[in-house]
Amino acid sequence: MSNAIFYVFMIGTALSALGMLFTKNIFYAAMLLMACLLCIAGLYVFLQAEFLAITQILVYAGGVVVVIIFGIMLTVKSGGKPLAVGNTNILAGCLAGVFFFFLFANAFMQHFGTSLKATHHSAAMHDVGLLLLRDFALPFEVAGILLLVALIGAALTAGEK
Repeated sequence: MSNAIFYVFMIGTALSALGMLFTKNIFYAAMLLMACLLCIAGLYVFLQAEFLAITQILVYAGGVVVVIIFGIMLTVKSGGKPLAVGNTNILAGCLAGVFFFFLFANAFMQHFGTSLKATHHSAAMHDVGLLLLRDFALPFEVAGILLLVALIGAALTAGEK
């Protein structure tokens, strides 16, 4: 049963990524990006990387995509039509994607080979969590303020006529 759920997350990731490539509505692309990131978080859970899954949900799906959606909402034309983007050079993009996929897959297999196995490092994860929340809290706060300033700047720029 768990293998079937794993494959559902894999297929959901692939379909949402393909949907992002072929949609012309930028808001739908942002929603598909969120679906893709959530499916990746589900894959992390099945790979026993719960810390990465939570980080994926909080930082990317919960933070970055929300900022993208706010940016889209603030910059949409006032005519009531959704902002549409055109896709050009689809064939070249697909060929480049396939090339880089095989390049990264080859590098991954050469580095790790067949010695992949799941290990538990709960003490190491605990230390990483402490470092993030104790020693590196200031950089995260500065990044949050930077994103807020960028959002305010986008709102002011979109409001000017």
